[in-house]
Amino acid sequence: MGTLSTPAPAERKQPGHEASRVALVGVHGFGAHHLQNLERLQANGVVRLVAVADPNPPTPGALPPGTAVYSNLDELLAGTPALDLVIVATPIQTHAQLALTTLPHADLYLEKPPVASLADFNRLQEAASAAGRSVQVGFQSLGSRALPAIEELLAAGEIGTLLGISATGRWVRDRAYYKRSRWAGKRSLDGVDVVDGVATNPLAHAIATALRIAGARTVGDLASVETDLYRANDIESDDTSVIRIRTVAGLPITCALTLCAAESVEPYITLQGSEGTAVFHYTEDRLTVSSAAGKRETAYSRVDLTEDLLEHRHRLRSVQGPATGAPLISPLADSGAFMQVVEAIRTAESPALIPGHYVTWEGEGDAARAVINGIEDALERSTAAHATFSELGLPWARPAVDAGRPVLSLPDGGLPGDGGLPGDAAIETHHAGVVLATLQSGAGLAARLSPRPYLHPVRTLAGVTITDHLPADHPWHLGAGFALQDVNGSNFWGGKTYTHAAGRYEERQDHGRIIERSALSGAGLLEQELSWQAPDGTELLRERRTSRSLLVDRRTWQLELRTELTAVVDSSLGGPGSNGALGSGYGGFFWRLPACTGAEVFTLEGRGEPAVHGSASPWLAWAADFPEGTATLVFAAPAEAQDPWFVRLADYPAVGSALAWDRPVELAAGDSLVRTFTVWIVDAKLSPADVADLAASRSSAAG
Repeated sequence: MGTLSTPAPAERKQPGHEASRVALVGVHGFGAHHLQNLERLQANGVVRLVAVADPNPPTPGALPPGTAVYSNLDELLAGTPALDLVIVATPIQTHAQLALTTLPHADLYLEKPPVASLADFNRLQEAASAAGRSVQVGFQSLGSRALPAIEELLAAGEIGTLLGISATGRWVRDRAYYKRSRWAGKRSLDGVDVVDGVATNPLAHAIATALRIAGARTVGDLASVETDLYRANDIESDDTSVIRIRTVAGLPITCALTLCAAESVEPYITLQGSEGTAVFHYTEDRLTVSSAAGKRETAYSRVDLTEDLLEHRHRLRSVQGPATGAPLISPLADSGAFMQVVEAIRTAESPALIPGHYVTWEGEGDAARAVINGIEDALERSTAAHATFSELGLPWARPAVDAGRPVLSLPDGGLPGDGGLPGDAAIETHHAGVVLATLQSGAGLAARLSPRPYLHPVRTLAGVTITDHLPADHPWHLGAGFALQDVNGSNFWGGKTYTHAAGRYEERQDHGRIIERSALSGAGLLEQELSWQAPDGTELLRERRTSRSLLVDRRTWQLELRTELTAVVDSSLGGPGSNGALGSGYGGFFWRLPACTGAEVFTLEGRGEPAVHGSASPWLAWAADFPEGTATLVFAAPAEAQDPWFVRLADYPAVGSALAWDRPVELAAGDSLVRTFTVWIVDAKLSPADVADLAASRSSAAG
């Protein structure tokens, strides 16, 4: 069934041939849209609506005079000879049988989705071919004249190389939406596939349009389809999902969709290019292009798919015209890639129910609608990182296949220096079940994010999460860990690369990955052997990384992270700063914090981002109110070298220790570099004096 609100199509000239005889099956729901369109076409002399079929008769006056009314398609076909075109706008589960019944008699306009299974799709293709009939599928957005314009801008390289496509849909649907018919929100009905979910019906155009832009039309054009399906409503099907597709050419397409947004926003397709972006609001036929040349926005007209099919028929059958006629805009065969998506959803595990405490209900009775808390941010993160909700680690999502493993927890024994006071057991009981840090392998991340192991989530003793990963603004920011943007020309940081030669950030296919070769973990200890590999698999560095946890007091624990990098080949370790980007010397130890309020960042000598960024202070503190509570993180500079601090507060929350602030570190093959970082994590907002005392205790212990 179609639900897309379509702009008025471009007006066409009066036809120079006899009006086509058309029948409509299904006059309610989206069938009412077809009635309005047929009324327009009949007024222009293009068609004559000769009959309709629906078990629920149309309202008086809804049809042109002389239109015959039948209760079903069989009766219509028996009583209506010489039909040119039948339009089927009925519930999804009826499409296959009605289409197969129609094809021996007339050409077919079939609403989307064409059918509910790949098997039925194949049957329908065979029947259409055997009958010699043309079939147009009702993806109205494909009629937009913006799509040829997008083809042209991609061919011209206006946004550079196409790196990925995403589709974002945020709509609102209430309880009444799922009560409008027996099949609404069903995966099957009376043993027949329906597959009426957010991705297959209301926001199906988002997926179909993204596929068309990617050049993916047939089943064979797709290498893989992954689904991550959820529901907040009391339905069988999904109302909130991520569909991740990869074409045979390796292009990622990620569609993040929901019917449980706080408010409806026009859906859009984003084309990420190496030199810019293009955003297509397909319900408005509006294209916005941003590149080095500036920003432009253009609104386009749209070709009506019914007119397109009628003109195709005329050209195909005209003795003066070409033998095959002009191709349809949305022919049945070109729905193959979309049907591969439908099949993946149909055969997927049933959508997971989102627990009620993550959902807010607004409105009363049938007008009540579910709003998933934070869903807008989740959609942005998903499309930015080409990640599923599970991979984002959302609290209501299914655990990811690689959900990480707990590696640091509260150690056994008493507090340091107290000889095992009686209160120790109470401390561990109070914090029972708190996993201080979880190790993510990062192996499944998109190549552009420079896959690598990292710690996330890291928590305080009270359970406050103090790391973030895959944020929408910089999806390659991954919890707490160690990364560099330039090792012999390979990017182990993620995102764009800053080079001396270009003097700017560029999208390059230069992303390496860090692979865990072995790991040993115990109470409060994790030891990893890691391999830093260039895009071609060449090993550049080996790393021994050790993470330790230590209970300091009833509100504080200490994380020690030590890295020893050994060059396999002569290696230059650098980043934007060493490559000429003044003040952007990030690279090395890095900690991405979650969104927070009331944040204060300070060192022994200064306060605020301008004062502490680039400084070489012995410690740096970050105190803030996080979503789950208040915490302070105190970062101690490594004993081996007091590298400058990299700090961001205004744009995003992050702290790093810059290994190559303004010059690279050169290592000959076999040489090693060591950095040891200490972080105190406190369930309180500490003052500068409190932090100074904490840092002094480390110096005293070291002495």
